[in-house]
Amino acid sequence: MKTKLHGSIIITYRCNARCNMCQVWNNPTMPSEEIGVDIIEKLPNMFFCNITGGESFVRQDLPKIVEVLRKKSKRVVISTNGYFTDRIVELFKRFPDIGIRISIEGMQKTNDEIRRIPEGFNRGLKTLYKLREMGIKDIGFGMTVQDLNCGDLTKLYLLSKELGYEFATATLHNSHYFQKWDNHIEDKDKVCAEFTKLINLLLKSKRPKDWFRAYFNYGLINYIKGNQRLLPCEMGQNGFFLDPWGDVLACNGMNQKQPMGNLKVQTWEEIWDSKSAKEVRCMVKSCNKQCWMIGSAAPAIWHHPLKPVLWVLKNKFRLRQ
Repeated sequence: MKTKLHGSIIITYRCNARCNMCQVWNNPTMPSEEIGVDIIEKLPNMFFCNITGGESFVRQDLPKIVEVLRKKSKRVVISTNGYFTDRIVELFKRFPDIGIRISIEGMQKTNDEIRRIPEGFNRGLKTLYKLREMGIKDIGFGMTVQDLNCGDLTKLYLLSKELGYEFATATLHNSHYFQKWDNHIEDKDKVCAEFTKLINLLLKSKRPKDWFRAYFNYGLINYIKGNQRLLPCEMGQNGFFLDPWGDVLACNGMNQKQPMGNLKVQTWEEIWDSKSAKEVRCMVKSCNKQCWMIGSAAPAIWHHPLKPVLWVLKNKFRLRQ
């Protein structure tokens, strides 16, 4: 199967949120040191590209960044907390064919407690509603599940389904990317039970896409329990991260940052085929963190479909009994 290259472009570590599971906001980049469109122009063609942060919409030149990446990637999705409604609406007037995922960490009380943005839940939903009114199709929200919000997991999924939005999930991780090393889940049984409810709802869906999302969420349970990854991690081979300083990384999950090279002073080919890149790929192969994030899990599911397909068939049959 042909490798599909996917990239996550971290355009800033500035953020207006103060999330309990992330310290990016406490370690912001300076605008003057963040990569510009001249660096982003050096990226290769991709199958999928995620623009992320920090908070993507603090970048005033975001429209220029999107314009470049739309030419390089078949699909572009922006991750945001949805707070800057007017900026988001203006961008999507210009680029209605791109996607957006707004981070919402539960229903109103829970979300605002975790993200610590005044009226964050209402602002996020307001943005989603406005984009839907505009006819934007690739819309959704994502939730990082932890002890504080696991009780809202199926509620938020059902809300997304009712509104016709996509729904993405994650759970707590620790890495240099989050500037956090003490994230953990206290009541694993409770959190995993809520994931199991979501999995069963997804398997009952008529959309095959939801069935494989069920498998992804099963992988989150597996990760929370401390087990080995369901599928091999191939980050650095079919996927990469570009950080605000121009460093090209295999992934964002390692405890210490391990650059393959820097796009400010090298070409993409010099980095991707370098000795440093080979060394980083070896680190990925020997990594024991067993991370299960969408950036590494989705490509793994694509490139190793047999195990996910068999799991889906087995569990679809289980629900019919």
